[in-house]
Amino acid sequence: MAADGSIQRVNGWWIPFLHTIFASTAFLGALVIGCKLHYYKIVKNAYFGYPNEWFPSVSATIGDRYPGRSFFQVFIALTCPTRLLLHIFWYVLLSKAAPGKAKALFWIGFLRTWTCGGWVYVTSSDDHDAHDVMMISYMLLTLPYMLLMISIGNKSLFTHNLTRLAANKSRRKWVCSLFFGTIAPLVYYFIQHKVHRVAGAYTTYAFFEWALIVFDVMFDSLAMVEFQALDMSILPGKAKELRS
Repeated sequence: MAADGSIQRVNGWWIPFLHTIFASTAFLGALVIGCKLHYYKIVKNAYFGYPNEWFPSVSATIGDRYPGRSFFQVFIALTCPTRLLLHIFWYVLLSKAAPGKAKALFWIGFLRTWTCGGWVYVTSSDDHDAHDVMMISYMLLTLPYMLLMISIGNKSLFTHNLTRLAANKSRRKWVCSLFFGTIAPLVYYFIQHKVHRVAGAYTTYAFFEWALIVFDVMFDSLAMVEFQALDMSILPGKAKELRS
């Protein structure tokens, strides 16, 4: 037992760290498995296949083929607890300094997590419309989520190192700009593929789609800076008297 009476103490840095590891493993693992076992099938779309299209989209990678789909779904499920803990502890840390924004961030983050489950577990092969609705909803919720994180990131209880907090806020701005700057070429190349049926356009679209995943995971990973100052302790409960 520690000197403060706690049974176990864990640094909060582990929450965003594990979230980053599980999310990265889910996507990259599915990509490796898909390319290894079903490469020609997952790069093929409704109009073209290899060699015109040579890199798979996110949807084809995570939802079209076993065992890549199952690998992805297992690891993305492991991501969920740490993602929810991120939302809970951000609320705790921000509630005194900015209670209104803290509540908004929590509920937007929660809804964003729920819509993520929608496009993860309802694949494009299962229901293309439902998958797209959830995906679009997730991206729309990402805008207020990231902007709120940027606006209140320095208002947490962590005043231990204002220079590091300011630098991390700057990193969030860059990642947010990259995320939303990727959407315009993403839409352009999707239209080139879907409407104009340009060979190879879907491969270019896929690169921008994967870039969104990278920037998304990167944004939440930046919480490791703030959460280093957070310790979580497990305390022994008070003994209750036995009733006769």
